Amino acid sequence: MAKDIIGYARVSSTGQSLDVQIDKLKAAGCGDIFQEKRSGLDGKRPELKACLRHLRKGDTLVISRIDRLARSTVHLHQIAEDLKARGIDLKVIDQHIDTSTAQGKLMFSMLAAIAEFETELRKERQADGIAKAKANGVKFGRKNEYTDELIEEMRQKRAEGVLIKDIMSEYDISKAHLYRLLKAS
Repeated sequence: MAKDIIGYARVSSTGQSLDVQIDKLKAAGCGDIFQEKRSGLDGKRPELKACLRHLRKGDTLVISRIDRLARSTVHLHQIAEDLKARGIDLKVIDQHIDTSTAQGKLMFSMLAAIAEFETELRKERQADGIAKAKANGVKFGRKNEYTDELIEEMRQKRAEGVLIKDIMSEYDISKAHLYRLLKAS
């Protein structure tokens, strides 16, 4: 049975390029390369799912960096355990990891933990930035397009017996949003 070397490349946004990763994967001998432009935190990565389904016993999955593969240490270990159970090796080019060796398995676990730690630090810094911006008066979210006068008009119409569906149509508003506005004081 021929062993295939399959590559997976991912960048987080559509503005980023996959070229560097693809060049590395080709140089590593990958025949098929699955590629996508989605966040690593996105659980709906169709190309990753297709890649994992494509792999067979004896194959090797190759990625350029460990953070290209999973959204957390837990997810990374789930993928690694699935690959191991199916007899598939994992190689990470930039970190020189090969899970067919004991050293590779250890390195894989350590780097996965570090990658998750970095993600958590990024989240904390972002939350701190948002909190500071809010403290400085920056408003987040969509601005209310309905003035107090319009909301009062809607309440008055409802009090007069106008049907919700008619108010929705007149003000081009969803049912849920209309009820929220009518309830607000």
